[in-house]
Amino acid sequence: MARLIELEKIIIEMIEGKEFKSLKETLSSINPYDLATLLGELSEKNILVLYRLLPKDLAADTFVEMDKEQQRTLIESFSDSELKEVINDLYIDDVVGIIEEMPANVVKRILKNATEDTRKQVNQILNYPQDSAGSIMTTEYVSLRSNMTIADAINRIRSVGVNSETFETCYVTDNVKRLIGYIDLRTIILADDTSTVDELMESNVISVNTHEDQEEVANMFGKYDLTVIPVVDNDNRIVGIVTIDDAWDVLEKETTEDIEIMAAITPSDIPYLKKTVFDIWKSRMPWLLMLMISATFTGMIISSAENALQTYVVLTAYIPMLMDTGGNSGSQSSVTIIRGLSLHELEFRDIFKVLWKESKVAVLSGITLSAFNFAKLMLFDKVGFDVSLVVSSTLLITVIMAKIVGSILPMIAKKAGFDPAVMASPFITTIVDIISLICYFGITSMVLGF
Repeated sequence: MARLIELEKIIIEMIEGKEFKSLKETLSSINPYDLATLLGELSEKNILVLYRLLPKDLAADTFVEMDKEQQRTLIESFSDSELKEVINDLYIDDVVGIIEEMPANVVKRILKNATEDTRKQVNQILNYPQDSAGSIMTTEYVSLRSNMTIADAINRIRSVGVNSETFETCYVTDNVKRLIGYIDLRTIILADDTSTVDELMESNVISVNTHEDQEEVANMFGKYDLTVIPVVDNDNRIVGIVTIDDAWDVLEKETTEDIEIMAAITPSDIPYLKKTVFDIWKSRMPWLLMLMISATFTGMIISSAENALQTYVVLTAYIPMLMDTGGNSGSQSSVTIIRGLSLHELEFRDIFKVLWKESKVAVLSGITLSAFNFAKLMLFDKVGFDVSLVVSSTLLITVIMAKIVGSILPMIAKKAGFDPAVMASPFITTIVDIISLICYFGITSMVLGF
């Protein structure tokens, strides 16, 4: 980061001194991601100056790395010829990603300046369901025929590889584009020119359907140690590929969404510093209102036990401890289960195994916490045996119930088609608070006679 700050100062000095030749050389030595970050710190005027100095390929790669506001600024400042050049230098999946983020008037201008073939491929991808493999794939890949010689395959790669996002893995198809195998570039380079593709290809191809969920696809990269996955239709015809950089973007997006949902925030892909105060307020307030309303139940329960609290005022002092410990216990279980569901270590069919394991953990945790708490109440707080028994018994039951609830609710949410992250800390805590108070005053009534 310090290097980028220093570069920013140098670049601004070059712009002010109109040292454009040196500036162009400096920019050419910076990678696209760092360039996009640098441009994001500059004024709109300077962004345009710098972008027009970039070499053609570097400009396209940098454009992809920019956030949507920077991209929109550039698109609106481009002439039609400049926009056409940029769009034609991008891979199809990147064009689709930009179009999905732009307002209708900008999309219309992008498509107007795209080639007919680009528009056709973009429309094909946009027709797939959102968050599916088809929606994140690129249609630019290298396909080979099984009867090709290695010499023919190399010529094919040379002719179409320049427009392909990757050709480290080439896919083998029959005469109707059905996927029958793959062969990697290393094998091709090391093989004899007279060998045929079918002699060297691997027929055990891992592929995904166009309608496969994008998060499932992204997880397959780590599971099978892949850098690219072919996407096929219902007839096993290859229609595109998903590359590892696209998978990384999906995982980053999904992880961010899960974190925001777990924190009771409406997900958004706008960077924090780009959000207005109103944007932040809007993303948080609905959840806060819902949680506040649900928390009124705890107030009702406390009010119903007013007589007990007036007689044993000391009971009031332990309500926060019981609620916090219950919430923390439930959160531990829910986060563990949500992670297991996200990584496909757990399925709904494992619910009874999870329940059995978490129940045992809950009993052990509850006994440990309640024993320490009982000793503390008797030896240090000196509140008497009856009160110590009520508080410690409630703590035991609360911890057990919290861990069971925290482990089961995410699995039920997943089965019902919801994001299991919804059943994270805020909701679990609210539910456990209600349970702990009901138990607290129920045990108080039995032991102390209220």
